[in-house]
Amino acid sequence: MKQAILLISETGLPVAQTISKELNNAPIYTTKEIDGCKTISSYATFIKENFNELDALIHIGALGICVRHIASCVANKYKDPAVINVDSTGRFVIPVLSGHIGGANELSQHIASAIGGEAVITTQSDNTGLWALDTLAEKYNWRTSASRKEMNQCIYLFVEKHPTALLLDIRDRGTEYLERSLPEHVRVFYHFEDISLSDFELLITVSPYEYEASVPVLSFYPRVLHLGIGCKKDTLPDGIPAYIDNELKAHRLSPLSVASVSTIALKQDEPLLPALQNHYAGVPIHIYTPEQLQSIDIPNPSEKVFEVTGVYGVAETTAIKAADYGSLVLEKQKGVLDDDRHFTFAAALDIQAMRKGHIEIVGAGPGDPDLVSVRGRRFLEKADLILYAGSLVPRELTFCAKETAVVRSSASLTLEEQFELMKEFYDKGLLVVRLHTGDPCIYGAIEEQMNFFDRYHMSYHITPGISSFQAAAAELKSQFTIPERVQTIILTRGEGRTPMPEKEKLHLLARSQSTMCIYLSAAIADDVQKELLECYPPTTPVAACYKLTWKDQRIYRGQLKDLARIIKENNLTLTTMIVVGDAIDNREGLSRLYSHEFKHLFRQ
Repeated sequence: MKQAILLISETGLPVAQTISKELNNAPIYTTKEIDGCKTISSYATFIKENFNELDALIHIGALGICVRHIASCVANKYKDPAVINVDSTGRFVIPVLSGHIGGANELSQHIASAIGGEAVITTQSDNTGLWALDTLAEKYNWRTSASRKEMNQCIYLFVEKHPTALLLDIRDRGTEYLERSLPEHVRVFYHFEDISLSDFELLITVSPYEYEASVPVLSFYPRVLHLGIGCKKDTLPDGIPAYIDNELKAHRLSPLSVASVSTIALKQDEPLLPALQNHYAGVPIHIYTPEQLQSIDIPNPSEKVFEVTGVYGVAETTAIKAADYGSLVLEKQKGVLDDDRHFTFAAALDIQAMRKGHIEIVGAGPGDPDLVSVRGRRFLEKADLILYAGSLVPRELTFCAKETAVVRSSASLTLEEQFELMKEFYDKGLLVVRLHTGDPCIYGAIEEQMNFFDRYHMSYHITPGISSFQAAAAELKSQFTIPERVQTIILTRGEGRTPMPEKEKLHLLARSQSTMCIYLSAAIADDVQKELLECYPPTTPVAACYKLTWKDQRIYRGQLKDLARIIKENNLTLTTMIVVGDAIDNREGLSRLYSHEFKHLFRQ
C-alpha cells in the first residue's frame, strides 16, 4: 500500500514513529525539520497533490484539523483513500474516511493494537458484528454486478436487520466464513427452491448461477467455472467471447464466475485463447496433452474429434480436467458464427467448490487437544463423520463434534472398511474428517488413503498438524538448531519390521551428528543405540519422550551410551520419540543474532 503519515504536532512524533515501523517504514511528513521525517511546505498542498495517489493517509493531530485538511478533496467512498486520525498521545485511532471499501476500519484496528490505543469505529455493521457486504467480493475473490445504488440498498436492508435469505450453492473460504458468523436475522439455504421468498426482504447469493427474485438480490459470483474450448484451425475470435457469455447466461451461469480457459495442446496457439483470457480478466489458460485427457469420461464423445486430437472431446475433457474432475454444468455447445468462426465450449464447476462430499485429513497434533490447529478444530466442529486413529489420538479431540456427527475409531477397522465408511458419507455429500496423530504427512500412513481418493476422484485436502518432533523441542525447552554447530534436523526411524532404504541406515545419517528425532523405534532400542554409537560420542545427550503432551507424558534424559537401558527400565512403548544430539538442553555460547554486530536491531 502507498501510505503517508502527516505529523501535525511534534509531540506526536513517538506515536508517528511507532506507526511508521508497524507499516513497513511508511514515510512521515511534517512542515518542521525533524530527523527521520520528510519536510513539506504545507499540509493542505501535500494532501491536495497526493490525495488520489494514496491508499492510506494517517493524520497525527486533532480531528478537526484533519477534517479541514481533507474536506476539499473528498469525492466518494469508492475513490477516496483510507483516512485515519490519531491524536498526538496515541489514545484514540479514528477512521475518518473509507472505513470499509478503503480499509480504514481494519487499518485503524491494526494501528491501535500497535500503539496501545483504542480504535473508535462508528460503522454500524462493524459495531453490530455484521458482515461488511461492500468488501466481501474483494476479500474472497468474488465478483458482483451490483451497482452502487443496488449495493447501498442491500446494505441498508441488511444492517437494519430485515429478514435475509443466504443462498450458498458452492463452498469456499468465504462461504465458510458466512456460515460460521451467521447473524440472527439471516437464514442459510443450499438450494434456491427451498427458499420461501415471501418470508424474506433480501436475498444474498454466493453462486456461479444467476437468480431472479421478488425481493432485492445481492449476488456474489465466485470464480469457480472452468471453460473448455475447442475450435477450427485459425478461428477468428471476433464476437466469440460475447457469444459464449450469452450462452452461459441462457443457462443461468454468470460469466463473472469464469476461473480459467483450457484446451488441448494441438490448439494452444489459436488466437481465440488469448482473446478469451483477456475477456475474462486475465484468467489462466490451461493446456493439456491427449494423454492427460484420455481417461476422462464425457457425455458427448465424438469419433471424428478422436481421429484429429486423440481424445473424444476437447471442450468437455479440458473443462473437467481444469476443474480437477468437477462436474459439467454446461455440456458441449457448438458455435458457428461464419466460415471462419467454428468452435465448441463447455463449462465445469471446480471440484473444491462443489457442495458435495469432502474429506479433510486433519493433523491432530502430538496429543494435547489444545494443540490442534484452529482450522482443524473448525473441521471437527462441522464434520458429519470423524474417523480418528484409535489410541494414537485422544478422544477428547472429538468432543467438539456436533451432536449429529458419527465419531468412530479406526483401530478395529481394516483399511477397506475405513474406505467403505468414508465413501458412504462422501457419496451422501457429507463432510468427513480423517483425524491423524501429529502431522499426517510425517509417518501418517495417508498415501494409501490418498490413492483411494484419487482413484474415485474424491475431493480431499490436508490440514497440517504439529508433529511430535516439534513438541519434543518445546517440552525439552531446547532449540534443535544451534548457530555454527547444528543446523540440520533429521526425522527418521530405526529399521524394524519395515526395512529402511540402504542409503538411510541410521549409522549413515548419524555421520552429520545433527539433531536426530527417531520415530517408532522404542522396541528396537538396542539396535538404534548400536548404530548411533558408530558416529555419535557415547556422552551425546539423548531424550526418550513418551506420549508427548498427553496427560501421562514422561521424559527421560541421559547419554547415548545409556539409551537402551533408559527405554527398557521405564517400559517405554511405540509412542516414544527418541531425540539425539548436542542441541538438547544446550545453553552454551551466544547466538550471533545477539552479538554486538546485531545490537542495532533491538534499539528502541
